[in-house]
Amino acid sequence: MAMRQTPLTCSGHTRPVVDLAFSGITPYGYFLISACKDGKPMLRQGDTGDWIGTFLGHKGAVWGATLNTDATKAATAAADFTAKVWDAVSGDEVLTLAHKHIVKTVSFTQDSNCLLTGGNDKLLRIYDLSNPEAAPQEIAGHTSAIKKALWCNDDKQILSAAEDKTIRLWDRSSMEEVKTLSFDTSVSSMEYMSDGEILVITYGKTIAFYNALSLELIKTVEAPAPINSASLHPEKDFFVAGGDDFKLYKFDYSTKEELESYKGHFGPVHCVRFSPDGELYASGSEDGTLRLWQTAVGKTYGLWKCVLPEDLGTENPEQLYPTAPEIKA
Repeated sequence: MAMRQTPLTCSGHTRPVVDLAFSGITPYGYFLISACKDGKPMLRQGDTGDWIGTFLGHKGAVWGATLNTDATKAATAAADFTAKVWDAVSGDEVLTLAHKHIVKTVSFTQDSNCLLTGGNDKLLRIYDLSNPEAAPQEIAGHTSAIKKALWCNDDKQILSAAEDKTIRLWDRSSMEEVKTLSFDTSVSSMEYMSDGEILVITYGKTIAFYNALSLELIKTVEAPAPINSASLHPEKDFFVAGGDDFKLYKFDYSTKEELESYKGHFGPVHCVRFSPDGELYASGSEDGTLRLWQTAVGKTYGLWKCVLPEDLGTENPEQLYPTAPEIKA
C-alpha cells in the first residue's frame, strides 16, 4: 500500500504567501517565518506549523522575511518602504529601516550583526545593526528592481537577483561586482546552501544549480510548468520545486528524475524551502496558506504518525482517517 502524502495546512494569512524561511536548529526546535501580502508576517514552530505569533507594524504587503540562525531575531521587507528588525522571542519591533522604495528582500549575516536589504530602488544596502543610526553601505549596479539578496562565502560576498535578468556576485569589502550571470528571462527565486557552496535558482520552467563561488553551472533541470521556487535537500539527494500549476515536484538531484508530484494548494506556489533537518519542506501559495510536506512519507515526525497496515484492524479506522484528510495546524 503506497503511503499518501498528507500535508499540514497552516492557515491564518488572508492574502498570498510570497516568502518563507526557516531558522537553524535551536534548543527549542526550529522555526518558520512567512511573508504575506496581508502585511502581517507570522512565526510558527517549524516541525508542526503551530502558530506562535504575528509581527504587527507594517503598513503594506510584506515581500520578504527571514530569521537569524538561532531564531532570536526576525527581519521583514515591505511595500511601506521599510525593512524592520524584530525580537523574535517577544515579537517586539526593534528597528525600522527607512528606504526610498518598496523593499523586497532581507538577509542577516551569520553573526546577526548586519542586515542586507534590496528592493525596487535597485540598491543593495548593508546596515550595521549595532549602530543603526549610521548610514548604510550602498552597492549600486543592478538596472532594475532587486528581488533577492543573500550573504554567501562566510558573509564575505553577496549574491543578488534582479528584474534586469541578472544574478550578480559582489565582494563585501571592495563593494565591487565580481561576476554576473545573465538570463533570457527574469530569475524567479534563489537559494544559497553554504554546505557545498551551491546556488539554486529558478527561471521559467528551469531549475539551475551553480557553484556559488565561481558561478559555474553544475546542472539544469526542466520542470513541467513555470517554477517560482526550488529548494535542495540538506543532504543534496533530491530537491523540490513549486510553481504556476499549483503542484509541488520532487526530483532526484543526481539523475534529475521526477520522483513525485503533489497537488494541495489552490493557487500558484510562490515559495518552497526544506527544513534545516530535511524532514519536511514548507510551501507558500497564492491561496493564502502554508503547507508542510513530509520528506519521507509515512515516517513518524512532528504531527505525523506512522500507522502500519497491520495496525488498522486494532484501531477504529475512522479515528485514523478523519473524513477531511487535511490536518490543520
